[in-house]
Formats: sequence, C-alpha cells, structure tokens
Amino acid sequence: MSIRNIAIIAHVDHGKTTLVDKMLRQAGVFRANQQVVERVLDSNPLERERGITILSKNASVRWHGTKINIVDTPGHADFGGEVERILRMVEGVLLLVDAAEGPMPQTRFVTRKALALGLMPVVVINKIDRSDARPAEVHDEVLQLFMDLEATDTQLDAPFLYASGRDGVAYKTLSVIRYPVSEGSGADGQRTTDNGERLSGDLTPLFEAIIQHIPAPLADASGPFQMLISTVDHSPYVGRIAIGRIERGTVHAGQSVTLLPLGEPGMVPPEEAERGRVLKLFGFEGVERVELEEASAGDIVALAGLDGVEVGKTVAHGEHLERLAGIAVEEPTISVDFMVNDSPFAGRSGRFVTTRQVRERLYRELERNVAMRVEETDQPDTLAVSGRGELHLAILMETMRREGFEFQVSRPRVITREGRHGEKLEPYEELLVDVPDGMLGVVMEGLGPRRAEMLDLRNVGQEGAARVHLRFRIPARGLFGYRSDFLTETRGEGVLHHRFFEYGAWAGPIPGRTRGVLVADREGVAVGYALFNLQERATMFVSPGDPVYEGMIVGEHVRTGDLDVNVSKEKKLTNMRTTASDEMIRLEPPRQVTLELALEYIEDDELIEVTPAAIRLRKRQRLSGDRRKASRQARAAAQ
Repeated sequence: MSIRNIAIIAHVDHGKTTLVDKMLRQAGVFRANQQVVERVLDSNPLERERGITILSKNASVRWHGTKINIVDTPGHADFGGEVERILRMVEGVLLLVDAAEGPMPQTRFVTRKALALGLMPVVVINKIDRSDARPAEVHDEVLQLFMDLEATDTQLDAPFLYASGRDGVAYKTLSVIRYPVSEGSGADGQRTTDNGERLSGDLTPLFEAIIQHIPAPLADASGPFQMLISTVDHSPYVGRIAIGRIERGTVHAGQSVTLLPLGEPGMVPPEEAERGRVLKLFGFEGVERVELEEASAGDIVALAGLDGVEVGKTVAHGEHLERLAGIAVEEPTISVDFMVNDSPFAGRSGRFVTTRQVRERLYRELERNVAMRVEETDQPDTLAVSGRGELHLAILMETMRREGFEFQVSRPRVITREGRHGEKLEPYEELLVDVPDGMLGVVMEGLGPRRAEMLDLRNVGQEGAARVHLRFRIPARGLFGYRSDFLTETRGEGVLHHRFFEYGAWAGPIPGRTRGVLVADREGVAVGYALFNLQERATMFVSPGDPVYEGMIVGEHVRTGDLDVNVSKEKKLTNMRTTASDEMIRLEPPRQVTLELALEYIEDDELIEVTPAAIRLRKRQRLSGDRRKASRQARAAAQ
C-alpha cells in the first residue's frame, strides 16, 4: 500500500483544522448523511471554545489507493514543542499561510524546523475569500521566507495552491479566481464572487499535490523493528501510549520489544534496555483509532502496554538494540506555585480541595503533557508547576477547575539559567506586533521600559490602510501584563504574537503594574450603591450581588498604591424623598477576570483563587494589619 505522511503547520488561526475538516469530508471519511460538528479534530471543549488547537491530532484519508496520514498540529507558540516532535514522523508538510496576514512568527518557527529536517513543503495560501486577501504578495513573501531560511532548490520548487478552507476549494493558479468574494450573496446563501459566480471546485488539486510532491516513506519493511516515540497519549485502561512512525521492520500485537533510552544513535548495551510487550497496536483510519494485528514500516501507529514510555525513546526489536536519534523535549520557561485554597470561600463550589487531590491531579497531567514539570517545594501544601508560557499553564488551570478542583496560584516567574561564566541568564521572546501606522508611537513607548529591542520594522498595506509590522527581542518578564495594556493602547486594532527566542543576559529591573488595587476590607456582598461611589476612581472586577471577603481584590485603582474599601456599604434609608435620592444607579460593566488576564495582572504579594464557580484575585496577606506589617518589614530589609 502506498503511504504519505504529512503534518499541517501554520501560525495560530490560519485555518489548519478547518482545512483538515474539508479534506476528511471530501475523501469520504464520513457517511453522506452523517452529522459531524465543525473542526471535528478539535475534540477538547477548550479547543472548541477558544478556536485553537492545543494537542496534535492524528487522522488519515485514502485517495485513489494511497493512504495519507495527516497530523494537525497546534499553531500557538506555547505548544510549539508538539510541532517539533510531530515533524520527526512525517516526510512532508502542508504549510498554510493566511492570504491577508502572510507569514507570521510561528510560520517562520515551524518552517525553519521543517526545512532543516529536509521535509518537502506544499504551500497552501488559505483564506483567499477574505476581503483583504493579497495572495500574490503573500506568495512572494513565502518564497522570500524560504530563501531566508536557506531552503534547498527542491524545497524552493514547492507547489503553491490557493485555497478557501472554509469552502473546501483549492486552485493551482490565481487566474481562475475573481475578487472580491462576498458573504452569502448567492440565492442559497453560498459564497460568490462579485459577478455572482460561486467559488466552485474542490480539494482535488491539494490531494494530487500531496501524492505527487510528498515522497513516500523511505522505510525497510524487512529489517528488525524500530520506531521513535514522537508523542505520547494516555489511557486510564492501558496507561501511556507511544505514538510514532515505524522506521524499519514490522510490529504485531503481542510482540516482545525493548525500550531504549534517549541518546546518540547506535547499538545500546543490554543492561540499558527495558523489556516489554506490545499489548495493543493501533492505527489511524479517518478520525478513529482502530486496533490492528500488524503494521509495517512507514505507517504511523500507537503502541500500548509498555512501561517507561517517554518522548524521544526508541522502541526496538527484542534482540536488535539499535537506537535512533532522539528528540529532546523543550524546557519550560515559566513557573507558578499551585497551593491549597485557604480563602474564607474555600470548598463552597469545588469537590477536590485538598493538597493530596491537587498533587495527584498535577502528576497525572505529566502522563500526557510532556512539556510540563511538577516539583515539590519547601512548603508541604505548595507545588511548583512549570510550562512553556502563560497560555500553556492557563489551559491546565481551566481544565482542572472544570473538573471540580479548587486551588490558588502565584504570579508567574521566569526560569533562569547559569551561563558558562556564572552569569545569570533569562528567557527572551521574539515579539511580533502588527498595528495601524498611527499607533507606532504608543507601542514603542510601552515597550521601551520593558527592555524590548527592535529587530525589524516593515510597512505593509496601501495608503489609508497602512499598517506596520514590528519585530522585537524582549525578556519574557517584559511581557507579563503587557497584552491588556497593548489592546487598550491600540483600541483593539493591534495584533500581538510571541514565541521563545533564546536565553540571554539578565536584562535588569523591569517596572511592573503602575496602578494599585482596591481591596475589600470585610466579608459581605457587593452592593450597587457602594460600587457606584467607587467607579469614578477605579475599574471594578465585581458586580452587585458578588460575594467578597477581606483581602479580596475588587478593582483596579486609578492611582498607584492600594486602597482598602467597603463594597458592601448600603445607602442609609431616610423618611425624606427627593428627586436626587430616587435617581437610578448606573454602573459601568466590570472587567471580566480570566485566567490569562489574572496571570498577567497580579503582583508578587497577590494570588489567584481558582474555583469551578469563579476566578478571584486576592492578597497573600488577607488582613490589612498583616499587610502593613509585611510592608514595613520589606522597607526595613531594603534599607
């Protein structure tokens, strides 16, 4: 059987999962009358809500006798480690680029990895139905990117296709497409061109390009079995499941194999090998994982029943202990403390509230989430959890709170390293900013104190709609709390993306939050009258009727310095009625506290209280007297 293995790579929200949806439908994976949700591979509820892919997914289609194994990869930088590992088990990549945005930071990151591995790209310029699409310019930008990344002559000859993933159409040339495309202008609501013609066609050109230009796996089916573990899944019934491409030989259910540790390729001494047996063997058909009796070299499979499964290890024949070049999992750059919830509202909405339950859940997460670390601390009720970024950690917290867990989280801190000469190193991010031309000044003003160093500046677009692309190198610490400021300063018109760049010299002090907070001075319920009197000097985080307790943060002060307030204060009743006393109280809507906002917002002396019912901000020292005492001690220590 002919096989093609491809990974779909792109920047976040460039349409990978939607395009895979249409490929599955047109290849006949689903019955004609089968009801299938959109973005079928985004099976996690958080993926569906946020519109992003968090975990890589395997699927396959059959096209004219060829089995095409497809891996849908995450586009967000916090999950870039997933992409790197997936690229090791494919021979080619489907590179998606938005027809309006062009190559973005994650596009450059994953493309560099793919080209360095010698993978053959098929470029799909997606979303050609956008009103601001510029496919011809984006074509040139992708070619320039390939040249910048030192692509080979073969890779530079990659086929280019122009597609609308949402409409399930792809074209080999631009000449057949007319612009602009309007929404629902046809008689039956279909997308049509300006002269009433439909965007007709299907994805046949894409399937043909994959079969013609992506090489078949160079695999030896007759040699001793060998497979590199590229990613790991977990089942409560069979434990860890090793997923990878069979490099050599054949494997069947019940076969005795060895697990070889990460290291240089070559033969491994018998004492270093772990013996095991493949209890179950799975392949991928459509979007389902199906049980197999046997699989041969070149196919992507999942093995269950082996102990000690880790990314980068080699599964080999029981008597032929030859190791493949492994994959090192990327190291975390940000860490937070998880601790038991000790607020006055602890246990009101959560089912799992003890340290033991939180600890067990975090260690269980390590079974699947190989880029995360969990470590014990000096405090028995506190665990240090490290990840690739704020979103990486926020996804874990959101998942846990939906499962019924209650806990508290500290402010994120960067993980430092020691350099060759004993100097302190910290992680730096590559930051890409896209803003209207007139907002360049406020962005530069905001990033200056955060130790950002400009690497590139480009003007794009036409007069009247000109935008500026900026690229910076910035300490990861400098991005804490910047996203919300950026959206405010650019009135929501700016786009901001970042990814890990390198470890560099410690950048020195970086200013934190410039405004203080309002702190509730007693337990009670927030009242509209009190909030109305406070909203002139604060942005509130609570609404009338919300329960509060002493030490809980209820708003952001307009000035520096914290302020203790009574948000439960009610209006005194009198027997006099006047027009003024009967006025309606009009409150501004409170700022919604999300986990990402909370992680960016809090300072070192504050915590996030995460429960199934609410996300609250609070002071570490709840009582005002304790906070004043801690402040005096801090000043004395500084002197």
